[in-house]
Amino acid sequence: MQATKPTRVRYLILLMLFLVTTINYADRATIAIAGSSLQKDLGIDAITLGYIFSAFGWAYVAGQIPGGWLLDRFGSKKVYALSIFTWSLFTVLQGFVGEFGMSTAVVALFMLRFLVGLAEAPSFPGNARIVAAWFPTAERGTASAIFNSAQYFATVLFAPLMGWIVYSYGWEHVFIVMGLFGIVFSGIWLKVIYSPREHPGINDAEFKYIAENGGMVDMDQKGKKADGPKWDYIRQLLTNRMMLGVYLGQYCINGITYFFLTWFPVYLVQERGMTILKAGFVASLPAICGFIGGVLGGVISDYLLRKGHSLTFARKAPIIVGLLVSSSIVACNYVDVEWMVVGFMALAFFGKGVGALGWAVVSDTSPKQIAGLSGGLFNTFGNIASITTPIVIGYIISSTGSFKWALVFVGCNALVAVFSYLVIVGPIKRVVLKEPPSSGPKIAELTPVHS
Repeated sequence: MQATKPTRVRYLILLMLFLVTTINYADRATIAIAGSSLQKDLGIDAITLGYIFSAFGWAYVAGQIPGGWLLDRFGSKKVYALSIFTWSLFTVLQGFVGEFGMSTAVVALFMLRFLVGLAEAPSFPGNARIVAAWFPTAERGTASAIFNSAQYFATVLFAPLMGWIVYSYGWEHVFIVMGLFGIVFSGIWLKVIYSPREHPGINDAEFKYIAENGGMVDMDQKGKKADGPKWDYIRQLLTNRMMLGVYLGQYCINGITYFFLTWFPVYLVQERGMTILKAGFVASLPAICGFIGGVLGGVISDYLLRKGHSLTFARKAPIIVGLLVSSSIVACNYVDVEWMVVGFMALAFFGKGVGALGWAVVSDTSPKQIAGLSGGLFNTFGNIASITTPIVIGYIISSTGSFKWALVFVGCNALVAVFSYLVIVGPIKRVVLKEPPSSGPKIAELTPVHS
């Protein structure tokens, strides 16, 4: 291989992560776009819809640790490809639940959403794992922010399309169209994704640059694999104050995310009187701001790191400032003009985007021997919010008859995340785990070292 000028294969890998995450979040959001029409057709109330929204989260959370172990055991390429194909297939099948009777349709929809969540479980630990392998430390914040910002781009790109499909053809068709996108992409994934050492397009110069600057290039090398989840490693992570603070922060950040992924289009239709077609387009405006904020947060973080600031300051500053801005969502309760409501939602989503650097922090702190498992544990805590947020908001709406306290709940999530990073997390450092002794004394506490 010619080594005079480094190739840029890692950017192709990042593009693939961005695209797959866009499809991932679009498939999650199908139920939100279809929610108002589906609720009317199936005759279900707000609480039942909240439980259907949460079905994804129950399985997604349960699948995180097994999904992370599968990534460590079999590698990112094959596990992720199977994940894409299966979640897309279950998305397609949701388009046919209307063929059943009302009660059966509700149960079938819940179960299919559950299976989508289970199939998607390896996705974000896989993203973090691939970024850790392909990107040096000083580029990791931007790379993580770019794939994470795809959640906003999914709404920008697909919310108007999905709104038009529901408006023109009915809610069933949105599941079929979006699921077929994913099935096609799973084949593309297998053709493009490789580890740094195995990719046919990388040259020596790029490989050396990645390897010498913090990239975990041999993460998926063939050889001896772990037999199962390392439960003592998990215990060590769960007793580390820094990691507990990161987990709490991610739970609260995801609380904001899942408001936008589930109840936000319903809010626009039921609270603000928009048509589903208009709501689909309006929902894309805050998402554009979230996308810009998401990319900007990673760029700012890596810029601070290159300027000599500590890893702790470079990661925490955008997170804290962004989440303080995100708490402005509560201001929607005090305005009636439509453009001001959309403006405050856009500001809140922009701030949330800037502050959504949790996956960069995970790439910075994950122990090298269990990068997938560590990402899975992080995502387990974060996505408990995918269960609690839709249900809590459903009960709030049912008991109060409006979304006002629901927006307060979302704003409080942002403030708790700020508290977590300010007070609990402390210095951000790479965690080095101690191997458990075969017998004898108690396992030593983990030793953190700077990245």
